[in-house]
Amino acid sequence: MSLLAVEELKELVGQPKGLFVSIYMPIERATAEHQRNSIRLKDLVQEARSSIVESGLNDKEASDFLQPIQELVDSDESFWGEEHSDGLAVFLASGVFRYYRLPLSFQELVVVTDRFHLKPLLPLLMIGDEQYYVLALSQKEVRFLRCTRDNVKEIELKDVPHSLDEALGYDETAKDGQRRMSTPKGGTNNSFQQAGSFHGQGSPDQDKQQDGILQFFHSIDKGLHKYLRGKRAPLVLAGVEYLFPIYREANTYQHLVEEGITGNAEHVKSEELQAQAWEIVEPLFSKGQQEAVERYKELTGTGLTSTDIKEIVPAACYSRVEQLFVAVGVQQWGIFNPDSNIVDLHSEAELGDEDLLDAAAVNTVLNGGTVYAVEPDQVPDGAQVAAIFRF
Repeated sequence: MSLLAVEELKELVGQPKGLFVSIYMPIERATAEHQRNSIRLKDLVQEARSSIVESGLNDKEASDFLQPIQELVDSDESFWGEEHSDGLAVFLASGVFRYYRLPLSFQELVVVTDRFHLKPLLPLLMIGDEQYYVLALSQKEVRFLRCTRDNVKEIELKDVPHSLDEALGYDETAKDGQRRMSTPKGGTNNSFQQAGSFHGQGSPDQDKQQDGILQFFHSIDKGLHKYLRGKRAPLVLAGVEYLFPIYREANTYQHLVEEGITGNAEHVKSEELQAQAWEIVEPLFSKGQQEAVERYKELTGTGLTSTDIKEIVPAACYSRVEQLFVAVGVQQWGIFNPDSNIVDLHSEAELGDEDLLDAAAVNTVLNGGTVYAVEPDQVPDGAQVAAIFRF
């Protein structure tokens, strides 16, 4: 499946409590390693079965419960060999079975408790998740790419004109000379070119043509709304440079990046656009996280920061956390009672426990905050978790 959206996270969080199984594992994409993937998942299912039996079910009940995942174990090579799948996340509960092949190589993890364990997914969801978009514009096509540093996926745009001709209603059977733009010496005629004169029998003048391009871009911007609504990931334009200010005039997405990928994008592979866009957005991600660290330092001692998980977990639940740093690959087991606001910590996972770092991160996301899922040594003050409060 494709990258997760916050809406899917909300659905997973919103399930009624019961018996929940969450499994994470890396995927080896080399053909020779497909059998190893199956064996790895089989071992993780066995680990889940043992935990389920410890919770009170017998062996047959546990096996019946895990049957949907067992069918994944027996999948053919096409399942394991899907392009851009570096990790597998599986979620199973009564009436719920979902699995995601994702561009993130997870550490092996099995969690059996009364809610789904979701923190390993957070790097794919956050503003610091290195997710970004590329909008490639040319005369004959429009491409919209959703990217991370290691993954790119073209998203099919529906109800959007896919070419200037389509947007302006040109007759595709008309002679080329009747509807072409002039090109610089030595140039080609298969893309938007640098601004120049327009010619040909019955062709519009330059101002009218640019008005048409603006109209075209308004249509694209409107069509992108359903894909970008609520997003904060950067959007990078790719195309001939003179188009950029025209598109910016039509644009309503707040996170359009000033710098773009210049040149004819029509025949450039998606992977090349992804790599070029990464060079543009990577400093933005680093800058955002560093600014958050500096803000944390400035607010230290004001009561608006904390590394105390017993304070952070309730604050995240009640929408107080604006920015959260949380260590990936680390769990802190315990129980949070929202009625009493009491947090009990345990050194080892006990029946009914949840990963409280996971709970704090997920609630921060759902309440509109920003989470930086980072390596343990990047959390401020050397803690497992650090928060900046709204109030």
